Amino acid sequence: MRDAATVLHADLDAFYASVEQRDAPGLRGRPVIVGGGVVLAASYEAKARGVRTAMGGRQARELCPDAIVVPPRMEAYSAASKAVFEIFRDTTPLVEGLSIDEAFLEVGGLRRIAGDPADIAARLRERVRSEVGLPISVGVARTKFLAKVASAVSKPDGLLVVEPDDEEAFLLPLPVERLWGVGVKTAEKLHGLGIRTVGQLAELEAATAERLLGRAAGAHLHALARLRDPRPVDTTRRRRSIGSQRALGTRPRTHDELDVILSQIVDRLGRRLREGDRVCRSVVLRLRFGDYTKATRSRTLRFPTDRTSLLLDTARMLLAAAHPAIAERGITLIGLSLSHLEHADSVQPELPLDFTGEDEVDGALDTVLDRLRDRFGAGSVARAAQLGRDPGWSTPILPEHE
Repeated sequence: MRDAATVLHADLDAFYASVEQRDAPGLRGRPVIVGGGVVLAASYEAKARGVRTAMGGRQARELCPDAIVVPPRMEAYSAASKAVFEIFRDTTPLVEGLSIDEAFLEVGGLRRIAGDPADIAARLRERVRSEVGLPISVGVARTKFLAKVASAVSKPDGLLVVEPDDEEAFLLPLPVERLWGVGVKTAEKLHGLGIRTVGQLAELEAATAERLLGRAAGAHLHALARLRDPRPVDTTRRRRSIGSQRALGTRPRTHDELDVILSQIVDRLGRRLREGDRVCRSVVLRLRFGDYTKATRSRTLRFPTDRTSLLLDTARMLLAAAHPAIAERGITLIGLSLSHLEHADSVQPELPLDFTGEDEVDGALDTVLDRLRDRFGAGSVARAAQLGRDPGWSTPILPEHE
C-alpha cells in the first residue's frame, strides 16, 4: 500500500443536469430534472428538495413542482465525458475510468514535474471548469477507497485531501453507508446490529464481520473499515458487462409492445458488442413490476456470441417466463445486460450441435446492418415492428482502452 496520498478520485457533479445547465444559461441556479417518466439526473437545486435519481417523475414533480424537466441528450453527455477524460489523461497516463463521469488517477510519480497531488487536483478542477464548463469534485488519499469517499464528502464542486495521519479521524466517524459496497439492505442489517458508523464496524473482529455479513462481503467491508485497500489504479480494467434499460411508466403494456422494446434493447447491445470486438456468455433480464418488486432472470449460452438473433431469442425466452407475473402485477421497467464478456479474438470458435449455417447468415446480416448504420446513422435501419416507435435512450458508456 502507498505511504502517501497520491490517488485522485474525480467525479463530475450531477453530470447530466450540469451539462444541461451549462448549455442553457437560463437553467443555472434553478431545479433541473433530466428525464420525464423516471429521473435520470437532478441538479443540486432539485436534490435539495428531495429529488433523487431513479425516482418516478410524478413523485419528483410533487416534491419540486417548479422543477424544469428536460429530455436527456446522450450525445451531449458523451461529448462532455470525452473532453473531461482527455484532461484526465493529459494530467497522468495512469487513469482508471469507472463510468463516464468518474475516474481514479494515480499521480504519485509526478511530484517533481507537476507538484504535490493537492496542487495537481486543484489544477485539474480548474481545467475541467474552464475548458469543459462543468463542476467536478476531487478526493485525494492514499487508497482508492478513501479517495472516493473524500470526493463524495467534498461535493458539490469541492476538493478534499485526506493525509495518511488523518485517515482514522476522517473515516471512522462516517456512517457505514459510506463504505464501498454497503447498500440499503446491508445498511439495514448493520443498523439492526447497532452498527451505524465505520468505526463501530472496525471495532469488530474480522471473523465476526464475516459471520454477520457473509464471508466475502464481511471480509471486504471490514478491511475497508480498517483502512486496508491495496488495489492499484488499474489502467487495463475492462468492463465485465454491458446493459440498457427502459422505464415504461405505469400504463399496461401488451406482449407486442414489450417485444418491440426488447428488440430495440437487444439491437443496441448487439451492435455495442460488435463495435468493441466482444462476445458474451450470459444474458440477464431485469424487470420491475407495477408493485415495484423486482425480478432477475438469466441464461448462460452454450457458446459465446455477438449475434443479435441469438441474443434476442434468449431474451424473448426469459421474458416469456415472466409473462404470468407481468400480467398479474404490471411492469414499469425492463432491462437487459450481457455479461461474462470476452474479446472475440480470444475465444475458440464453437458451433452448436444443431448448427445449420444460419449462424453464418445471421453474422453476415449483422455486419451489413452495422455498416449501414455507421454510414447513414444509428436510426437509418430498424425492424419493421420498430417503425414509428420511440427508440428510447441508451446510457453513454466510457470507451474501453487496451
